[in-house]
Amino acid sequence: MLKIDEVNGVVIAEGANGETVHKLDSPEAFRLISKAWVRCGWDTKYVYSFSWMGRPVIQLPEDMLRIQEVIYRVKPDVIIETGVAHGGSLIFYASLFKAMGKGRVIGIDIEIRPHNRQAIEAHEMKPLITLVEGSSVAPEVVDQVRGLLSPGETVLVLLDSNHTKAHVLAELEAYGPMVTPGSYIVATDGIMKEVVGAPRTAPDWSWNNPLDAAAEFAAGHPEFVLEEPAFPFNEGVVTERVTYWPKGFLRRV
Repeated sequence: MLKIDEVNGVVIAEGANGETVHKLDSPEAFRLISKAWVRCGWDTKYVYSFSWMGRPVIQLPEDMLRIQEVIYRVKPDVIIETGVAHGGSLIFYASLFKAMGKGRVIGIDIEIRPHNRQAIEAHEMKPLITLVEGSSVAPEVVDQVRGLLSPGETVLVLLDSNHTKAHVLAELEAYGPMVTPGSYIVATDGIMKEVVGAPRTAPDWSWNNPLDAAAEFAAGHPEFVLEEPAFPFNEGVVTERVTYWPKGFLRRV
């Protein structure tokens, strides 16, 4: 149980080993409150309340702000994203490329619904976006995406389609080789493991999730390391991210 006492400026955590008290200005208090906030946000569908340049983007704003710093640092020529949905994240990445003066996005989805395709194709960012319809792990789709890459291009990959462990592992195996050294492949939505028991969850999410897939992939692929993105600016005491993508960043070394 967690108690937030704003009057006295403390967070009180009650557990099996008794009670611990943390000042509100401590990293531990921030971690505890953030964990509760993320769970509350999950229950209330907080991530369904955002858009980017007119298109719904079903992501935590914190994650979008962090990933843009990674993109700006790596400066990839191509971002491959599995999972298109409404296209908001594709538009977001394309707009970053537009601002940087380089780059393009490839979006893959097993089904791109006609109204979403129409909206994406009518958008100002469409010249920087290529849509590929089909299962992200189907050999012919993987081959098609590989054929869209040119020699020497820097590639970053984001996995945001089917979030079962088996599917994410298959995506990591398929798209990992396309990632260039120094860049990343990101298994998003590992938050599934941390919200088991909440609304819209399943008991098997305790193991059947992207977080476990990323850990297993990293253990068998020494060319990748699990590495959280750095804080390029941090004058405070916070050292952990508020995220739906915990331990999902795999950097190719």
